[in-house]
Amino acid sequence: MQDIHRTAWENVRGFEPVSLCDWPGHVCAVVFLGGCNLLCPTCHNHQLAWTPNAVPPVPRSGILGYLKEKAGWLDGVTVSGGEPSIAPGLGSLLLDLRGSGLPVKMDTNGMRPDVVRELLEQDLVQVFAVDVKGPWDRYSVLTGGAADGDRAESRLQSIFTLAGEYPDRFYFRCTRVPGLSEADLETVRGQLPAGFSLRVQKFIPPVGTMADPRHVA
Repeated sequence: MQDIHRTAWENVRGFEPVSLCDWPGHVCAVVFLGGCNLLCPTCHNHQLAWTPNAVPPVPRSGILGYLKEKAGWLDGVTVSGGEPSIAPGLGSLLLDLRGSGLPVKMDTNGMRPDVVRELLEQDLVQVFAVDVKGPWDRYSVLTGGAADGDRAESRLQSIFTLAGEYPDRFYFRCTRVPGLSEADLETVRGQLPAGFSLRVQKFIPPVGTMADPRHVA
């Protein structure tokens, strides 16, 4: 269970004051948390995901001060990563962000459905953007061996069940990374729960040289 008395602020490794693309239809700020439970070889934020301690932390006071000042013209805050659901004490950070008066969207790979359920029940996140990496039988390759197809299907089926319970609180995305075909995207569409469409995102190559995630401590 998420412990709202702990804090995930020490995991904040990035902040974007204004984004027009991270929450469709919203002008939002973006808070980036370091660390990830997958090892996707095409990861766009690979340094943030695999070596977050190499990225300077962003102070809590600066972010909250900015949100308080700009709340009148922002539509919300997106919490991204890395993978936010693995951050200890995530509830504390989300409570602080909700205290700004702005709704919160969270990006997630869906591999922690227990956390997603708790955040829904605590009403700390208004919308979840769930990244479905590809067809179940491609998951091992797409995640650097961190999640095989059976594990991915089991975890995401739990997410799909939540989406059925909270249909206005979820949407699903897939980034068309190199090697994913149109047939693969059609397979992903078929994996989604009834009534949901798939947002296909353009692949943006990572900046800089990527380390092999299997060799990152």
